[in-house]
Amino acid sequence: MRYLVAVSGGIDSVVLLDMLVADQKHELIVAYFDHGIRSDSMKDARFVEELAKLYNLPFVTKREELGSLASEDLARSRRYAFLNEEAKKNNAVIVTAHHSDDVIETIAINLARGTGWRGVAGLGNTQISRPLLHLTKNDIRKYAVVKRLEWVEDSTNNSDIYLRNRLRRKIATSLSGETKKELLDIWKNQLILKEKIYKEEDTLIRAGEDQGRYLLINSDSLSAEELLRRTIMKKVGIACTRPQASRALLAVKVAKPGTVFEIGAGCNLHFKVQTFTIQNT
Repeated sequence: MRYLVAVSGGIDSVVLLDMLVADQKHELIVAYFDHGIRSDSMKDARFVEELAKLYNLPFVTKREELGSLASEDLARSRRYAFLNEEAKKNNAVIVTAHHSDDVIETIAINLARGTGWRGVAGLGNTQISRPLLHLTKNDIRKYAVVKRLEWVEDSTNNSDIYLRNRLRRKIATSLSGETKKELLDIWKNQLILKEKIYKEEDTLIRAGEDQGRYLLINSDSLSAEELLRRTIMKKVGIACTRPQASRALLAVKVAKPGTVFEIGAGCNLHFKVQTFTIQNT
């Protein structure tokens, strides 16, 4: 199998790459996305490129000028857009260096934002391989020290601008090892539940382009919004937010035939009398 390895130059992704090279089971491509957020990001790009050369691996990269005020969400979405594009081009599976501490931080961020059930099942995309999820940050540090690996430190990791950095420090000082284990157990159970929910929802989604309005109109709002979000994801690959799904559901209930409702995120609903279609803009 061919792997597109997302490498930032930080300790996590450097350890991931070294482990995959040592494993010798997959064809590897090193990928680096430069957000253009930090003035020193081009140095990191050169570091990762040299790392790829050291392992004799192909290297792909892209730079965008998002600017120093870019949000975490924008930076993440543009990075994954690049990774998905390269993965498709190279017929490869995306591999990232997320570990168990990242899982806990992601849950904390989503809870702080007022998440639904999906927020407790974060980092569960089965289309992305995350082989380090069973390791802690300390495990990764120990591996890097033993192997005498070199990495770069992201200068934004100490900035209080980003919610993840603020929560990371709180988690480090306030959560015990037992609490972290309990959170990881909840996360694992939620992933299993998510797959069951998706499987049930998929039986209700029509195979063709036209989707029925009747079922959504006559279901309770929470169930209807959940099914509509899953339908949109299945049809056009867009993960709409809960507010977007709520507004879209209202449109499903009241929109006149021949009208178009813009959900946002590049997605529209086109209405007929009893059905609607979902299209990218």
